[in-house]
Amino acid sequence: MTKDADCKAVYGSWISRYDHLTFTSTAKMDIDHTVPLANAWRSGANTWTTEQRKACANDLTHPQLVAVSATSNRAKGDQSPDQWAPPAKDYWCAYAQSWTTVKATYQLTVTDADKAKLTDVLTT
Repeated sequence: MTKDADCKAVYGSWISRYDHLTFTSTAKMDIDHTVPLANAWRSGANTWTTEQRKACANDLTHPQLVAVSATSNRAKGDQSPDQWAPPAKDYWCAYAQSWTTVKATYQLTVTDADKAKLTDVLTT
């Protein structure tokens, strides 16, 4: 990857984790929050301060920010694991681990349907 003076990627090749599509332009890619911010809001972030919400949204320590195709990110929207899973089935386990880590780290609630889907993914 080649970067410009502002550290923006200007040349390279990227693979979308959700669907294994390869891109040579960042214009067709997004950085996705594994746990969508709207889902985080509904599961506890609505009680946080602005600083706490910013910290979660921009957290580079926990595995929640992932480069994906814009198409797969739009298909996911703010859906949870019981409603959507990455088209690349070999990424399901990493996706479930990321979702679980973020929810636990930020003490966000998980629905029974999400728990059942995550348990199924992580035990198969």
